[in-house]
Amino acid sequence: MAVKNFETLNTSTDITTTRTLLHEAIPLTGTIVSGTYYETRKPTGDTNIKNYSHGMFQSVYDYPYLSSSANHIFDISIGYANSSGLSSSANEQNGKKINIYNMMAQSLLGYDVSGNIETFESDLDLSDNDNQMLEVCFINFSRLLTKDQIKKGSFSLQLGTGSWASPFATGPGYGITLTDLSASDDSGINPNVVAGEYGLLYNSPFTASAVGAVFYQAGVAVITASVFSSASLPSAYPVNKQFLKDQASTLYGVTGAFKELPISSSCDAIRRRLYNLSFNNTTELNSTVYFCRAASTNFNYSANPTYTTGSKLRVKSVASDTPVSYITTVGLYNSNNELLAVAKLSEPLKKDPTNEITLRVRLDY
Repeated sequence: MAVKNFETLNTSTDITTTRTLLHEAIPLTGTIVSGTYYETRKPTGDTNIKNYSHGMFQSVYDYPYLSSSANHIFDISIGYANSSGLSSSANEQNGKKINIYNMMAQSLLGYDVSGNIETFESDLDLSDNDNQMLEVCFINFSRLLTKDQIKKGSFSLQLGTGSWASPFATGPGYGITLTDLSASDDSGINPNVVAGEYGLLYNSPFTASAVGAVFYQAGVAVITASVFSSASLPSAYPVNKQFLKDQASTLYGVTGAFKELPISSSCDAIRRRLYNLSFNNTTELNSTVYFCRAASTNFNYSANPTYTTGSKLRVKSVASDTPVSYITTVGLYNSNNELLAVAKLSEPLKKDPTNEITLRVRLDY
């Protein structure tokens, strides 16, 4: 039996790396977010909506959240900047709304040159401090959905703007759609924020300026509260049906003004209008490819004990026959000849001195 030998890999010619982006379509309908699991006997109504005692956000699941089958979809919350005209110590949960805004701005945008927390803006230039979004809604998606990031240019959020009882009413003007279609891998994004990259959300064609932003790596959508103001809607829209006429107006179907409502009530009113939400997620697959080459003079014998019987090779009937082996497995070893990885072939490959074989082994991570 031949002694087992090793073939040294040339790092410049036998090893290479690749990067592959895999995308998956994620559709979420309003019936899942609000309505499918509605139960009147529950205090919160929807059994797949979880509210917390701290009252700073609520979590949405694809199934009643007490079930072991439930998957977390996203968290939703609202907040406004301390510089907002809504900020007042007399407001309901005023400090929490400011803290939420500052926390999200700090984690997504970071600080300016003066050491102050950046403010959300409806443009890609944070240094000019204009087009600020001071009152916003946050939708923080689960990593289960976004994976490594949201694919640029694939985000679409359709909001029903009907009444509380019929939020998805059909007809002219009963809905707005926010998209990031202007964003792509090489344009329409800001790549220089703490959270990675973000693109702008437009309610095209009814508004010329952006009404929100989507942070791709963080998996967070930020939507300005003024998205439901009359300026953001088509002229045919029945104004008396707007559930949020401006930043300080009444959320339709909920008693009280935006600044006077607890966060959970505001989240209920906004979440109930989520009609359709879709995007493509991205899974980044990094691979190292090893080209394992078996020259004509190598690997023509097997180290398998069953390769011989009675001191004779099983695959040879005549001593002068050409040696032959069948390759079934490739092992990758370190410099100390310690086995690190094993690759199995789908079928044995015949190897003898008349041929050469190159096996492509890929490690994904």
